[in-house]
Amino acid sequence: MFKKVLLAEDADYMSSGIKVALENMQIPIVQYAQYCDEAFLKLKKAWMDEEPFDLLVSDLSFKENINQQRLESGEALIAEAKKLQPTLKTIVFSIEDKPYRIQQLCNELEVNAYVWKSNHGQKELKKAVQSVYNDEFFITPQLAHALRDKEAFEITDYDVFLLKYLAEGLDQKEISEALKNKDIKPSSVSSVEKRLKLLKENFNANNPTQLIAITKDFGLI
Repeated sequence: MFKKVLLAEDADYMSSGIKVALENMQIPIVQYAQYCDEAFLKLKKAWMDEEPFDLLVSDLSFKENINQQRLESGEALIAEAKKLQPTLKTIVFSIEDKPYRIQQLCNELEVNAYVWKSNHGQKELKKAVQSVYNDEFFITPQLAHALRDKEAFEITDYDVFLLKYLAEGLDQKEISEALKNKDIKPSSVSSVEKRLKLLKENFNANNPTQLIAITKDFGLI
């Protein structure tokens, strides 16, 4: 089992079931950080002392701190942690359940597990820790569809730009101009039209209004 684990979580760790869950797994060292900057400093110090952490478990959102933070989200923390220590195992433990966000974290940041904070969250966190230790990917079963959707259709940052502009009431010509102003390619009217058509087909939307409503439910905009 892992020997040294860092938990980044702004809830009261000592009174939470997370502490008990990790201790029950007989992990010798479990440290806690309430903010992302604090967590990164702990990771960096351990790395420099040649006593690195084996696993980082992080929430995604944190309460605002009166002191300005360099890293303000779990996503930013994980990205920085992987730059510092590429072999570090990472688990997201969050209430976030939007498919697009889960796809981003699992595929772009390559987290090793995604655990949904639900009624069974603590039990599933233990399963995730064991799975990651065994070099197996884990995701809360109720959220697994997010990655299956990913296999069927790739949602890109370009798509998100199109959807946001569409939601703002811009027509295809205006979206084309907005893309050109931001130097985002492809920006031609025909490219915008083709991609929006593909998005409507993928989400089974009959018109732009329905497409916006559906993609909002998916957490894309």
